[in-house]
Amino acid sequence: MIGQKLSKSFSAGFGVSTGELFWYLVLASSVWAVLYLVLKSRLRHRRVAPHEPNSGQIAREVTYSLRSIGVFGLVTTLVVFAELSGGTMLYYKVGDYGWWWLVASFFVMVFLHDAYFYWTHRLMHLGRFYRRFHHAHHLSTSPTPWAAYAFSPWEALVQAGIGPLIVFTIPSHPSVFAAFMLWQIAFNVYGHCGYELFPRWFMRSPLGLFLNTSTHHSQHHEKFRSNYGLYFNFWDRLMGTNHPAYEAKFESVGARNS
Repeated sequence: MIGQKLSKSFSAGFGVSTGELFWYLVLASSVWAVLYLVLKSRLRHRRVAPHEPNSGQIAREVTYSLRSIGVFGLVTTLVVFAELSGGTMLYYKVGDYGWWWLVASFFVMVFLHDAYFYWTHRLMHLGRFYRRFHHAHHLSTSPTPWAAYAFSPWEALVQAGIGPLIVFTIPSHPSVFAAFMLWQIAFNVYGHCGYELFPRWFMRSPLGLFLNTSTHHSQHHEKFRSNYGLYFNFWDRLMGTNHPAYEAKFESVGARNS
């Protein structure tokens, strides 16, 4: 019985890792091809990061990201084993919680992840944790799309923790969880792309006060001690951790975009 559970768990962990790898490669390579190759000259005025990446940086980002995907797979293996033992809140029949929760649960996952990321991210910037957990990610002061998962093994473990947190605390349908995982890697690739894709007026719109931008995260990689949020800006606004020059930086890039 335990042997069957372990076999199914490792199989599922490998499958999830393969899926993560697929979407990482598809999204990062697509954004890289558009921004850094095909439209590099035309979009030079949209560049946020302070300098161009070299081949060594890209190789490091890819290598670290592949290692992180392996860690994610191991965490998935443990979660699936717990699921097979009846220890999670995963469910498979939509009727168990209704269509309204199927839709609502996606947004709950996103908001939960945003809070989880903000506070673990701030914690990893404390002196006692920074070098062990987070320093590897900040080797890229001008990140590229390939840096989306460029973590140390310890940080990869922390980042993977959102999965168990979700499936152990809220009813989660596998299809919704899969959509959430696609959302997070897509936004992560965007956040590390090094170019501002939103127009100048975006920051003055209600959505601009709420949603983070590539400028926001690029500035975090450059300045280190601010801009800790992931998807949304309200934690940084509430806690006073937006960089003082964030909006001015966005405006300057937005002005070049217009």
